[in-house]
Amino acid sequence: MSICIKCVNITKYFGGLAALKNVSLEIREGEIRAIIGPNGAGKTTLFNIINGVIKPSSGKIFINNVDVTGWPPHAIFRLGVGRTLQIPRVFKNLTVWENVFLGGLFTKPRADFELQKHVSHLLEILGLIKKADLKAAKLNLQEMRKVELARALASKPKILLIDEYMSGLNTIEIEETIDLFKRLHKEFNLTIVWIEHVISAVASLADTITVLNEGMKIAEGKIKEIVSDPVVIQAYLGEEVEKPTKG
Repeated sequence: MSICIKCVNITKYFGGLAALKNVSLEIREGEIRAIIGPNGAGKTTLFNIINGVIKPSSGKIFINNVDVTGWPPHAIFRLGVGRTLQIPRVFKNLTVWENVFLGGLFTKPRADFELQKHVSHLLEILGLIKKADLKAAKLNLQEMRKVELARALASKPKILLIDEYMSGLNTIEIEETIDLFKRLHKEFNLTIVWIEHVISAVASLADTITVLNEGMKIAEGKIKEIVSDPVVIQAYLGEEVEKPTKG
């Protein structure tokens, strides 16, 4: 498979603080890549650089072999890069339907009926169809995350960046979300790059895991390699690590 995201020696300074230090990675088309690490490791900063919210201090970003370093978010979005946020930002005065519908309006023109059908399908998948006419302000945090995910998918992205979607979920909800991500990945032929702290979910879903700590990439590989890496254990996982379910 071809490489759809390539980061080359990405460094980002905020004042005198280096949030990222020479981080390089390659993500292949169709892959589910998990980005893990302790709070403050630079994970969300890396996402913000990939989708153009902030510019790197040095280094290059390529999407589908196009150098997008320094491009604004809307230009990267038009290359097929969708994004959800750790704290969802929905339009609270609009309905669930309107929020998701808006996500499909900023891509290539399509007939209204086609977009409406796509929105309905997304709301069905995410269990939101019965709340389609409800104002987003009345939703709980997890429902807002679903709306934001559906809105991102409404644009029919090729690459989806997901930031800590499972935070606060119980065990049953995590299992349901794992099944949801598997379905979305297969049905929409997505490349998923996913920041997560729920290691059991990472073990079940991720093809490859990249570990950041203090702005540096300290490990990369399959789950079995990651959970047995003494550097990763010391920096992030701790002594007690559940046995992985995916090789």
